[in-house]
Amino acid sequence: MVEPRIGVGIVGARGHAGAELVRLLAAHPRFGLVFVSSRELAGQRVAEHLTDPGLAAPLGELRYSAPTHEQLPGLGAEAVVLALPNGKAAACVAAFDAAGADPAASNPVLVDLSADYRFDEAWYYGLPELTRGDYRGQRRIANPGCYATAMQLAIAPMRDALDGAVQCFGVSGYSGAGTTPSDRNDPDKLRDNLMPYALTGHVHEREVSRRLGHPVEFMPHVAPHFRGITITANLHLSRPFTLDEVQARYRDRYAGEPLVHVVDEAPWVSRIAGRHHDEIGGFALSADGRRLVVVATEDNLLKGAATQALQNLNLAFGLPEFAGIPVPRAQERRPPR
Repeated sequence: MVEPRIGVGIVGARGHAGAELVRLLAAHPRFGLVFVSSRELAGQRVAEHLTDPGLAAPLGELRYSAPTHEQLPGLGAEAVVLALPNGKAAACVAAFDAAGADPAASNPVLVDLSADYRFDEAWYYGLPELTRGDYRGQRRIANPGCYATAMQLAIAPMRDALDGAVQCFGVSGYSGAGTTPSDRNDPDKLRDNLMPYALTGHVHEREVSRRLGHPVEFMPHVAPHFRGITITANLHLSRPFTLDEVQARYRDRYAGEPLVHVVDEAPWVSRIAGRHHDEIGGFALSADGRRLVVVATEDNLLKGAATQALQNLNLAFGLPEFAGIPVPRAQERRPPR
């Protein structure tokens, strides 16, 4: 017996993360796209914007649309992903709240990729490797930020041994700056350059500090490559550790997590582009064993956005968490240098 498709809609699919999610959902064994909204692309076939011809058939004649906020609840999606810039999700959520007053209206799962609801306790914060035990069937899910995902995964195994603020130096490809033109996504201005920005008070700094319950100081930069981020985290420890102890903590914490790979050497951002997992490694201890440096990399558009959203959708509908996510076999997880 063929199980029915679960209808998903995407609001804001012109952005980089929304486009990645279209590709993942088009290949998913259970989810099917009901609508894909983009004012700029309205009327165009979604399949024409995909580079993989194998995904054209599942999308059929589906076209980008430009529904109003008020029309969204009536489009029949069982889940809706809001892939909008920060500050834009509230109007969509308000439309679903208003429609929810009608007993006959559907109550779709909402997954917000922006920062708008990451500080709202009424929303489940969906970083599954650290929070899946907190999922209780919530219909509102806040997807973590890309940098925030990498930082939390890099710090969490040492959370109980921290002494003082953690410093994180981050470098992102320019896809992280979105599609609206700016200095931070201008390849010409970034060429042979490293551009610092928001060096205090960045939203991901506040997000990670809140989620870990520990102060984190974050210094982001943009580099000339398109996708992929790297974080170098500097952790001061409350007691001396050996390198074996540290590595054992990370390996034990992420044992059985197919989307977190713990490696010995420092991971390269060029190796993470287009892949769905985080890599954590490059462990270095000071001579007294009380300062640890850890490096983490991820594709900001995948595990930092679309892949994580799909993990959360799978969990919300009782599907295997990694359904539709290309998970490498153990022997394929780390390509040779």
